[in-house]
Amino acid sequence: MTGPLVELREISREYRLPRENLFTRGSVTHALRPVSLTVEAGDALGVIGESGSGKSTLVRLLTALDAPTGGEVLFDGKVISGRPDTALTWLRREVGVVFQDPYASLDPRMTVGRIVAEPLVALGIDGDRRARVREMLGLLGLGTEFGDRYPHELSGGQRQRVAIARALVHRPRLLVGDEPLSALDVTVRASILDLIGTLKQDLGFTLVLVSHDIGVVARLCDRVVVMTEGEVVEQGDTSTVLAHPQHPYTRRLLASVPTID
Repeated sequence: MTGPLVELREISREYRLPRENLFTRGSVTHALRPVSLTVEAGDALGVIGESGSGKSTLVRLLTALDAPTGGEVLFDGKVISGRPDTALTWLRREVGVVFQDPYASLDPRMTVGRIVAEPLVALGIDGDRRARVREMLGLLGLGTEFGDRYPHELSGGQRQRVAIARALVHRPRLLVGDEPLSALDVTVRASILDLIGTLKQDLGFTLVLVSHDIGVVARLCDRVVVMTEGEVVEQGDTSTVLAHPQHPYTRRLLASVPTID
């Protein structure tokens, strides 16, 4: 740990719903209520909660893919919230994102090699791009022959490995996973879990993992944040929060996890 990499300072996000008629204003829905959070460099932070709890909204604000209604987001001490995209090119080099559906997030018209190289081209990163792609595919357990294949020729697990390779090929300091394993079956999920853990150790990036699967967070993350209805209701060391939950919602969430006697 070398200090805060990401800081969320009382950030909130509101959306105004369409008005019912010409004489009324649309009501406001609070997707995220004021949240303060720090992600230390080298940390592995898990964000858990039910669907609609505000997890994905939090991630979009954290990565400057959306702007908060209130508060501010800092990356490495620099304010990134509310800045135009043209002023955030440097941030895109520091962050990689893996989404939930590996098939929907990959362009079916592009080969795997072009998909993985896309961040290098878009961010103007010089060097031997082909060598970088081959290296990353190798780290993800995919041979060089995968570079010429298309997404429809791959299994779900292979597609997600490609998505992870694309997110890491430009060597970001922060990897964000927004439900990256929920579309995979159990056996594939276990192998991807091990892979992310190994890559984090070898490459040294900071990890923020959003998931409704408590087992995934327990296995990968040192710290955990529990969210419901747009609020953070509990946070702390993963082992402590999961073993001794303090908030009633956290206790209900843990009690809902299926167990075998």
